[in-house]
Amino acid sequence: MSTANLLRLILLAAIWGGSFLFMRIAAPVLGAAVLIEYRVLFAALFLAVIGVFLKKSLDLKQHWKHYFILGLFNSALPFLMFAFAARTLSASVLAVLNATTPLWGTLIAAVWSRTMVSAKVLIGLALGTAGVALLVGFDHVSSKPGAGIAIAAVLFASFNYGIASNYAKQAKAVEPFANAHGSMWASALLVLPVVPFFPAPGEPTVGIMGAVIALGVLCSGVAYLIYFRLIQDVGPSSALTVTFLSPLFGILWGVMFLDETVGWYTFAGAAIVIAGTALVTGFRPGFGLKPRSA
Repeated sequence: MSTANLLRLILLAAIWGGSFLFMRIAAPVLGAAVLIEYRVLFAALFLAVIGVFLKKSLDLKQHWKHYFILGLFNSALPFLMFAFAARTLSASVLAVLNATTPLWGTLIAAVWSRTMVSAKVLIGLALGTAGVALLVGFDHVSSKPGAGIAIAAVLFASFNYGIASNYAKQAKAVEPFANAHGSMWASALLVLPVVPFFPAPGEPTVGIMGAVIALGVLCSGVAYLIYFRLIQDVGPSSALTVTFLSPLFGILWGVMFLDETVGWYTFAGAAIVIAGTALVTGFRPGFGLKPRSA
């Protein structure tokens, strides 16, 4: 992996880790539905502008159903669940629980293909479950009213990401930028009918709207562009490293900007979840390095 791509990887992890910070800031004021409608709409508008410059079309007539399926499971549902949970859980807990996504993806793939999982995968799943239990069991936020439902919402969000990843593998090939752009517009249409039933509980300040714009443009629009560039340059396996780095940044931003308290159980739970994810996915950090010839 070149220095430029390594920096892109770290930047992407920092941005996606920051999404939990921005949701934690904005969700209590705007509520889940309004916040996510803003998020996907700003992301869609940003990607539309980029699409004009790159001269990339969506081909809606052929792919609109694909965009709606991807938008539902990869954006609308998980984003709503995370925003709902962000009213109760800390950014640190949100970030660590999000790292269970590959675990769900592997389980769904096994059911989808009707294949047995290996012993290594089972150990990884057990480790992931133990890491979540350790984090939730010791973290003080788990004792808050509504924490149980919030934790279930985050795990359901990660489950939906697992569905989306397996669907994307089976779906017809669509250009990655079009997937990101089209799914954001689809998500905006899917979330819109929910907004009148869950209006914002408070009036947003300039700072809150700044967090919303950052969530949409930076954590969705810009992040997708970096992610797809990494896949193109280093392949999906090395790009997967972001799964392991994002929780660390989520914890860091929560401590730095929200004065969140983290204990040994936070880092221990994160480490166990990440180790389990590595076993389940069979991830090995290959960065394209070749031995020098003598």
